[in-house]
Amino acid sequence: MIRTIIIDDEENNRIRLKQMISENFPQISLVGEADGVTTGLEAIANLNPELLLLDIQMDDGNAFDLLKKLDSINFKIIFVTAYEEYALKAIKFSALDYLLKPVVIDELGVALAKAENQILADLKLQLASLQTNLQTPKNKTLALRTSERIYLLEVNNIIRCEADRNYTYFFVNDQKKHIVSQPMKEFEDILKEFGFIRIHKSHLINMSFIESFDKADGGYVVLKDKTQIPVSRRKKNELMEIFGRL
Repeated sequence: MIRTIIIDDEENNRIRLKQMISENFPQISLVGEADGVTTGLEAIANLNPELLLLDIQMDDGNAFDLLKKLDSINFKIIFVTAYEEYALKAIKFSALDYLLKPVVIDELGVALAKAENQILADLKLQLASLQTNLQTPKNKTLALRTSERIYLLEVNNIIRCEADRNYTYFFVNDQKKHIVSQPMKEFEDILKEFGFIRIHKSHLINMSFIESFDKADGGYVVLKDKTQIPVSRRKKNELMEIFGRL
């Protein structure tokens, strides 16, 4: 049983979550609830939870106000939020899970399953990335969960991503390579607004690292690290249009 606390300043949201959990997720033990930062801190101190379902914006502060007041974080977190799009992208960048209000049962089930498998030692690192991304939307760090640890990568230092079935390789400007067990599509959506373009079904590249584009042999891009990346026929015209606007 996972000892769980719901912290949300909207009573209707707490009631709905409690009902959904009690009726469908026997592995979750609801040990308490709170309606804000102050009561949330008291509940955490008294009830020793393993999981928080945590609203971001509350009447007496926000989730980060609460988390900063804790000496240690030894529980998993699922954010429950009605935040606008940029905040949701910040959460995704930080490799943390979230539920968008109004919560639906299928998404709740997926989030709870992920929470059971999270690595607790990585949580503070993820939170640091999340807070940085919320405060500085133009200077993003991407949290990558590998088989061994979580890495925080500055987006502008990522040269390219390469897909290998359900795995994605990240090639970074410091000549390091990281592999994560997630398909590249999950990263494409949040990286494309930072100058990344998918030029091939297996390749997502950072435009700022392009050195040249060779139109011979079907077309390929040469990056500043001298890597040659093929350009698919479907993406060739799109790439040429981008070059034309530069």
